[in-house]
Amino acid sequence: MRSSYIFLKIGLWRWILSFIFILGAFALLLSIATLSKLYSPTSLIDTDTFRNHLNWEGNGRTGNEATKTTEIIIQKIQEEMRDTAGESSVSRYSAFLTDILGLVESVQASVAENEVKEVHPLSRSNEQQVVTANYFLIEELRKYVKMKPNRLGKQNFMGANGTFTSIGHACFSMKSELEEYMDYDVGDICKDDWKLAQKLMVHGCDPLPRRRCLSRAPKLYNKPFPINESMWKLPDDRNVRWSQYRCKSFACLAGNSTRKGFFKCVDCFNLVDHESPRWTKLVNSNPASNLTSDFLISEVLDIQPGELRIGLDFSVGTGTFAARMREFNVTIVSASINLGAPFNEMIALRGLIPLYLTINQRLPFFDNTLDIVHTTRFLDGWIDFMLLDFVLYDWDRVLRPGGLLWIDSFFCLKEDLEDYLEAFKMLRYKKRKWVIIPKLDKDNREVFFSAILEKPARPF
Repeated sequence: MRSSYIFLKIGLWRWILSFIFILGAFALLLSIATLSKLYSPTSLIDTDTFRNHLNWEGNGRTGNEATKTTEIIIQKIQEEMRDTAGESSVSRYSAFLTDILGLVESVQASVAENEVKEVHPLSRSNEQQVVTANYFLIEELRKYVKMKPNRLGKQNFMGANGTFTSIGHACFSMKSELEEYMDYDVGDICKDDWKLAQKLMVHGCDPLPRRRCLSRAPKLYNKPFPINESMWKLPDDRNVRWSQYRCKSFACLAGNSTRKGFFKCVDCFNLVDHESPRWTKLVNSNPASNLTSDFLISEVLDIQPGELRIGLDFSVGTGTFAARMREFNVTIVSASINLGAPFNEMIALRGLIPLYLTINQRLPFFDNTLDIVHTTRFLDGWIDFMLLDFVLYDWDRVLRPGGLLWIDSFFCLKEDLEDYLEAFKMLRYKKRKWVIIPKLDKDNREVFFSAILEKPARPF
């Protein structure tokens, strides 16, 4: 009897040890399988990378899977304990499982707590926020770049636990200029420093941080002209701050001989002689071939009668394209910056919509929303091919299916033409109009390219 009892006891312990081994092997395989989905072997060898992944991603999808797994383990152990509760021979086995159950339940509780506190990675990286904020010396700038947590301590309707205000990456290389821009008294009148702000934007510090000072207005601001007058009349000089410009009046800018505005748009403020005929009359035809790079608005609108309603003019100008399109019941937003002259003020005072935007910034429009994008004499032969790619694909993003891209008098050196044309062809748009003619004012070394291109549907 004694020998049979010993054999029974030995057999029971072998069964317990086998179960423990199987359970441990299962847990190990589950861990390896989970990690193999998320990390490569090299990333596991790199301890810093592995630790960062645990800190930044431990509360996401893997946490949910771990919760489900622990629930299954707990359920199976509970069932096993109920099946063996009346057997005195397995009392130690039950005690062991009770200990294991307590450990697993503690793991489950910690995972569940982490899932409840699921937040943006930056809010879990206080050290990173401190380093970013301490890079700058101006307190107002430090306050701006820090994460602003929601007061109720939970996610808002957008699914965020806080607000993460951003600045352009180039702001860090323009530290002194940005600190000068943000050095003000809260609630006081801002300095007349728009030129500094524009310099930051053009050099990549875009977007700029918001400020808590009151914008400075012109000293003698007067009411704008009524809409029936403002479209083709020079605005009142009192409605612009002229301190940062060489010209101090619109009459100076409109003078043909001054050349004190942006050199590509020196005549843009001459509304009567230069601006009025544009896109309504063919004025730049080549005498030799009788061809022109200009298209008339009427013939472009005839491509899709009644379908063009809203669009963007990405050019340097005073809003004349938008003014003419308005006459055809098409609303155009004019994107421009103040390069040497008050272009944005001029557009607004004409009763049109100015969008103060550099070429560096992603367009603030949602996908597939605009009917037309127009550009003229701005993205020309100076632009880098890679930058042009990013710009064109952003225009493609905001154009709706069937929308029109109007490339208006793009000019470049003859030897660069094929490379630039290849960038436009990459979009695979339908050619509605397409013309290439010589540009006669640069020793016949440059050419004009104009096109009307239609975005395909792409329903995939």
